Amino acid sequence: MTSTPLIAVIGLGYVGLPLAVEFAKKREVIGFDINRDRVVELGDGHDATLEVGSDELSEAKHLRFTSEPDDLKEARIFIVTVPTPIDAHKRPNLTPLHKASETVGRVLKKGDIVIYESTVFPGATEEECVPVLEAVSGLRFNEDFYCGYSPERINPGDKTHRLPNIRKVTAGSTPEVAAQVTALYDEVITAGTYQAKSIRVAEAAKVIENTQRDLNIALVNELALIFNRMDLDTEAVLEAAGTKWNFLPFRPGLVGGHCIGVDPYYLTHKAQAIGYHPEVILAGRRINDGMGAYVAEQLIKAMLIRRMPVNGARVLVMGLTFKENCPDLRNTRVVDVVQELGKYGVDVDVHDPWVDTQAAKEEYDIDLVETPEAGAYDGIVLAVAHDEFRALGIDGIRSLGAAGHVVYDLKYVFDADASDLRL
Repeated sequence: MTSTPLIAVIGLGYVGLPLAVEFAKKREVIGFDINRDRVVELGDGHDATLEVGSDELSEAKHLRFTSEPDDLKEARIFIVTVPTPIDAHKRPNLTPLHKASETVGRVLKKGDIVIYESTVFPGATEEECVPVLEAVSGLRFNEDFYCGYSPERINPGDKTHRLPNIRKVTAGSTPEVAAQVTALYDEVITAGTYQAKSIRVAEAAKVIENTQRDLNIALVNELALIFNRMDLDTEAVLEAAGTKWNFLPFRPGLVGGHCIGVDPYYLTHKAQAIGYHPEVILAGRRINDGMGAYVAEQLIKAMLIRRMPVNGARVLVMGLTFKENCPDLRNTRVVDVVQELGKYGVDVDVHDPWVDTQAAKEEYDIDLVETPEAGAYDGIVLAVAHDEFRALGIDGIRSLGAAGHVVYDLKYVFDADASDLRL
């Protein structure tokens, strides 16, 4: 292998594109995606995810985009960054990973290295991906080709914690390959790397990062359920407890996105496959998955207390993305609130200035409202803390409500006495 082998990044989403751009500052890179529209968009210098600016794309002179698998033949290092979602039954959906492995397998050559960044359960690289690579390529693992694993740590919408300044975990299928993988990422990761003892250790480390966060959020969500029944302001309680130096600053809310609400199911799937039922992790998942219905129920109760008719009432949900100030709709749990309100016969409008209207329609069959109607809504749910909503102020938000309306501030954007409901 030459000193600067050509890299191919497979999957140009929130993870793959920033990675391809960074490596393209050092060497030749092929960015591959099966979505032809995405490839055309990037070739025109625009990234719909907003993770990479147009200036950065134009400066990536050593990066070329393609949706043609044959263009990958020149590459010697393949980095797979495809999504690893769950299906409707909360089971890992490895189809994108298998398909990407098939694509790589067709162009795999002796001496090539395939690195996976997608979040998986421990053992998935060698148990799920390697057999596909071997079957399609006809080559033998750790004799003809090698594998690495370096879990992604991208935080969508975060302009402070970027790829280069987030420490990267690395691993390889042999000690020599592990060293090569680490050296490769050291080229672009200024924060440094941590070489794990094995691929399985690196896979496990990644999946528990988000499982830990999920459980901590589940705890504060359960505290919110308890304190609401005790007529206690959850935020006030958490602020008081937060005066202790080692109290963790988690807040209640909807748990969505491509990581925290998904990754724990990869771990629990593997645990159950080896005969262990993970009670704590699944309990946390049940609590977090039920928060959307709880929010809708609380809003309906508040409206009924004010003697407002529920069936036919109008409610505005402000925000659809899974987090603030980014257009990412993946696994957003705001849809749970919308769907639950619909069960009560409520007419729900959803407004989000960050979301592409076509994407919302295709993904969730939601028709976004571009401009909410002033004075029209019986209930307003502030579901996502976009800067645009903060800028409106509580008076601006209340101007959208009808007489006697209820404002539910899910994200603690305003003071406790400014809204009518908070988690």
